[in-house]
Order: sequence, then structure tokens, then C-alpha cells
Amino acid sequence: MDNKTSNGPLAGIKVLELGTLIAGPFCARMLAEFGADVIKIEAPDGGDPIRQWRVLKDGTSLWWSVQARNKKSLTLNLKDARGRAIARQLALEADIIIENYRPGVLEKWELGYEQLKLENSALIMVRLSGFGQTGPMKDQPGFGAIGESMGGLRYVSGFPDRPPVRVGVSIGDSVAALHGVIGAMMALRHRDATGGRATPGAPGGQGQMVDVALYEAVFNMMESLVPEYDQAGVVRERTGGALPGIVPSNTYSTGDGENIVIAGNGDAIFKRLMLAIGRIDMAGDAQLARNDGRVARTAEIDAAIGAWCAGQDIDGALAVLKAADVPAGKIYSVRDMMSDPQFLAREMFEQHHFADGTPVKLPAITPKLSATPGRTKWLGPQLGQHNDEVLGELGYDAEAIALLRADGVL
Repeated sequence: MDNKTSNGPLAGIKVLELGTLIAGPFCARMLAEFGADVIKIEAPDGGDPIRQWRVLKDGTSLWWSVQARNKKSLTLNLKDARGRAIARQLALEADIIIENYRPGVLEKWELGYEQLKLENSALIMVRLSGFGQTGPMKDQPGFGAIGESMGGLRYVSGFPDRPPVRVGVSIGDSVAALHGVIGAMMALRHRDATGGRATPGAPGGQGQMVDVALYEAVFNMMESLVPEYDQAGVVRERTGGALPGIVPSNTYSTGDGENIVIAGNGDAIFKRLMLAIGRIDMAGDAQLARNDGRVARTAEIDAAIGAWCAGQDIDGALAVLKAADVPAGKIYSVRDMMSDPQFLAREMFEQHHFADGTPVKLPAITPKLSATPGRTKWLGPQLGQHNDEVLGELGYDAEAIALLRADGVL
């Protein structure tokens, strides 16, 4: 099916987004990219703060064009009972609600999961928060940086002789968002298997709450940390660019100032790597034939590879390693990505235009589905762009909408 004509695998699924910034909106964004009808509720006085984050065009974040693509923007003052009534009506008609307020906020507005499921037991609510809906820390604010720290990622990131560092993007929020998408899809499958969407006269299937804590989403990525500590007392520490216990796998600098990752940690690969860089002695060293022997001589191996890389430019190094069938890659900046043949062959950039005609490239949608791919139908909307459309579908006429707007509800 052509990407321009596919409605996506989630066509017909109604999603209500209640939240701001990254985790909740990124979760809803992915559903919108694959065809779900996503209505994003924003405060009338400025909307989602991410509209003003990082690099701006005409006062609006360029990030917004991606984070809110395919969503409908409805402004509602949820401090006003009329705004909450509209939100409740939308919530009860939704298949999925995605929210990332602090636990308890939706309950105060009578929009909590337990309150809504009394009227729609088929409802699915994805709740993203710093520490989850239960436990002694549930009421504390928890941004992605805190989740990365508590979940273990920050502790193992950086060099051993320096304080921990952060990844250059909001990885904790994004990982939590992906867990939210996965949870929503599993919950939707269960709902449909037990009766489907609620309709007049039929209660529908079994909905549920998907409780995603940012620190737990990060913790879920931490590989063998727990059993290694439990069984061997090992606390994994920071190792810079190296992959601990798997040698060689590290980052090296080339003579022209570029950086290259070389993963020569397979036994046969290691031998090919050593022959390629002229270290026949290491290629034939019986102690280095297996990973456990190489681990004991990590510094020696890294020094040999580093010295070879320092005498090469990046293109020459990559050519030698490719010929030897050794996994290696340049560390890309966005400038590298946008001219790279692999990115271009995979169509990883989409060309669009802002309302004033200015062209802009966006990242393409992943993952790639062969029959029902995702697509960008429109860029992030203006604040309240879909007020009339959404409210009209709820039965509000022009006069009623004008009154709500005049009273500051919209």
C-alpha cells in the first residue's frame, strides 16, 4: 500500500492526549503517525510549553512540527467546570487516553481511570509519570533526567574518573513513551479480544490502566545489572566509550579528528581486525583468541587499535575495516546523516512545508510497515487550530463555541 494513501493500522482509534512536554506527547505522537485520531488538549494561555523549546521559527519550536504532527489541538481551560465537562465527554468516547500529569491531578478533575471506567469499562488509559501511580514517591515530580538517574542509566554513562554524564537527548522520557505505546497496543489487543469498543447497549471488552514510571522504563533497559549484582556482587561502573567485559568494542579517534566505533569483539572478527591493522602478533596470540583472555589485556588491545586509527583518516580507516569485514562506523552528526547514502536509500527524511511555504525536512516515521506504513498528514498544529472541528463533532454550535471562547474556556 502506498504511504500517501494508507490510513495506517490504527485508523479509527480515538486517542485523547492529556499532558505536556515529552513522554506523554511522544507516546501519542507515535499513535497519530500510524493513523489514530489524536486530540491533544492544551491550555488556552500558551499551550504545551514545548511549543517554545529549543530552536524557534516565527515563535514556535521546530521540534513542535515533529512532536505534534497529525494531532488535533483543542484548547481547554481544565480549571473551568465547562472545560472539564468537554474533556470528560471526549475521554468517555476515546479508545485510549494518554496522560502524564502528576498522580492525583486527573482524579481531582474527575478524569481519573477509576472514575471514567465506571462509565466506560472498555477504556484504556496510559499513565506516564516519574515514579508510577503507587509507592512512597508517587507524588514527587519526576522528569526524564531523574528517571535516567534512578533507573541506572546515568550511573554507567561517562568515564570512570569523572562524574556521570547525560545522553544528549531526553532518552528517559522517550524510552518511557515507547513503553507507553507498547502497553497501549497490548491493552488494545486484550480489549478487542474480550469484546471490543463499548457501544450503546454493549459494554465492550475489558479496558485497563497502563502504568508507566519513567525510572522503571529506564531500569528495563539495564541488561544484566540485577543478576550480576545479586549473584556476583558486581556493580557495573562507567567505562567511557567501551563496552564493559566485551573486548574490543570502543570509540577511537582518527588522524583527521573524527571518531570511529570499532566492534571487534567476536573471536574471528578480532583476528581479522588485528591482521587488518598490521598486528600479526596479536592475531596469532593464543591468549587473545577468546574474549575472556582479551578482557585481561583490554588496555593493550585498545592502545594498539588507537595507535592505528590515529594514523588514518576516517574514510581510509572505514575502507580498511570494511574490506576486513569488521563492524565499524563513524559517529554521525546530523550533518552526516542528512547526506548519508544509507539514510537516503531508506528515505529517512520527509520534505514538508510550513504554512508560509517554507520547506522543512522532518525525520521519517519508524518502524517501517510494509502494508500499512505511518505517514505525516500535517505538521504540529497551531494552538486551538481544531477547536471548532472537535467541538462541532461533540454537538456544539457556532454560538455555543463563541460563548466558550469569550468566557476563556477555549
